[in-house]
Amino acid sequence: MPKFLLIRFSSIGDIVLTTPIIRAIKTQIKDSEIHYLTKNQFVQLVNANPYIDKVFAFNKSINETIRELQKEDYTAIIDLHKNLRSAQVILSLRKKHITYNKLNIEKWISIHLKVNSLPDLHLIDRYFISLSELGIRKDENGLDYFFQKDFDTKEYNQWTHQAFMAWAIGGTYFTKQFPFRKIKEILSKLAIPCVLLGGKEDRQRGEFIAEGLPNVWNLCGKTSLDQSAYLLKTAKLVLTNDTGLMHIAAAFNKETIAFWGNTIPEFGMFAYQQTENVKNFELKNLSCRPCSKLGHKQCPKRHFRCMEGLENESIIKEIEFRMTK
Repeated sequence: MPKFLLIRFSSIGDIVLTTPIIRAIKTQIKDSEIHYLTKNQFVQLVNANPYIDKVFAFNKSINETIRELQKEDYTAIIDLHKNLRSAQVILSLRKKHITYNKLNIEKWISIHLKVNSLPDLHLIDRYFISLSELGIRKDENGLDYFFQKDFDTKEYNQWTHQAFMAWAIGGTYFTKQFPFRKIKEILSKLAIPCVLLGGKEDRQRGEFIAEGLPNVWNLCGKTSLDQSAYLLKTAKLVLTNDTGLMHIAAAFNKETIAFWGNTIPEFGMFAYQQTENVKNFELKNLSCRPCSKLGHKQCPKRHFRCMEGLENESIIKEIEFRMTK
């Protein structure tokens, strides 16, 4: 029986982006068994996946988990994280391994020399190219998101009887976040019901946005991942930064407006297999963009023009158009 260990430690979006690979292996390689290695905080994203047979997780030290993995006899290790820690796992297990091209040189050239030498491929397509030796192919079924078996939707059913939009206002880095002042300005000109989604760190920003706007509900820091995903699934329209919730929205094939600041879709992390359903807002010809493949705590140039320069009126028109499609 072919047995594979797939490694992706973090984070939400990156783990969701591994789901087409998991499904393809499980459905295309007869009698295959798939194990998944990730961090404890992301187990929820994989333990409900019916294509995964066993989940291994760790907190800070991976050594004990490696000892557990050594008891398994893997056909191959599929490293979709590709860092020092995943290399430690590979060296310890001494099994055949497959990885992918992270395009770090091409990204460096794009960031520092402002020359785009990146291939016109989504990250997932690069995964499939790397795994071609397994004989698996892309099945065109997009991303997966699976809710926990005990997930209860009752608390959030109040929104499902009306057309509403969900705005994911968070982001790991400041330079990935659409300015909350602009969000408030946009929502103040619309009468469309809107829920704000984000983590506990976004709660205060959400309160500022929602204050005085009766059609806006701040749920930042108040929902579990499944609850946030359910609201994305049932929303008419999703507005989001370049974050994990964008990829969860893509798994549900939602109408989406995505805001791009210091990062660019050409890095290969745009909403997967969505074309007409997605509108990307970005300042393409800004000389200082991209300035990082991840993000910064503040704009290196101090002007944050990549986000501040996005026109509110154009965004409002796009919202109105997609809410009436």
